[in-house]
Amino acid sequence: MALLLSESDVRALLTMPIALDAVEKSFLRLADGTAVLHPRQRLHPPNGAYLHYMAAADSVSGYMGMKLYTSSRGGLRFVVPLFRAATGELVALIEADYLGQMRTGAASGIATKFMARQDARTVGIVGTGLQARTQLEAVAAVRSLERVRAFGRNPERRTQFCGEMSSKLGLPIEPAASAEEAVRGADIVITATTATAVVVFGKWLAPGMHLNAIGANFPQKRELDDEAVARASLIAVDSIEQSRQEAGDLIQAFVGDELRW
Repeated sequence: MALLLSESDVRALLTMPIALDAVEKSFLRLADGTAVLHPRQRLHPPNGAYLHYMAAADSVSGYMGMKLYTSSRGGLRFVVPLFRAATGELVALIEADYLGQMRTGAASGIATKFMARQDARTVGIVGTGLQARTQLEAVAAVRSLERVRAFGRNPERRTQFCGEMSSKLGLPIEPAASAEEAVRGADIVITATTATAVVVFGKWLAPGMHLNAIGANFPQKRELDDEAVARASLIAVDSIEQSRQEAGDLIQAFVGDELRW
């Protein structure tokens, strides 16, 4: 009989060190071909919620699975069915809201681990929602941070985020009055928003900064202006194929220069 893991089970079992280790191994297996993934697809029936789904298989562990989720005005609902690759047997059914937050945070953590300066000590974060929390937790796990400045549009949530994450991570986290104030002078910049218009401009950035931008997951969404993308000496994505379909920051910045892909 398949194992059923609820949101509370996942929260009790999954830690950021576990997530970081799993995501790093997954990226290595994608690189060497022992794991494969299918980019996200979206189904939108007339007058209905979106259904989103993506799949992956790992020959080393012997498992394959999908993340399925719906989005509507009522919110998001996530589930992951996990199968044994050799037999197709359903092994587990996992409620996956927190799981997805941790995986996304861990992906940025691994990017930071290998791409940010070793002496990076300060973070500027734009966005104060659930994804922002795991983004900051992952970065704090791979760098010895000394200061964080956070900006979100809602002042009350901004203050709540700073207090909550400061207590959790044992770091001084200050609310910033603007996105620019959060970003300027930071060693590491995180954007985790639902913005459809630019929130971080290239003129705010400085050489040596590392930037994790996760919010623009539709072609029409973006967090970075063209200058911010153009100034990057190296751009890394989870999947080039998926990014070509939906990474709004890159799709819009690469218009007329599609060979950059």
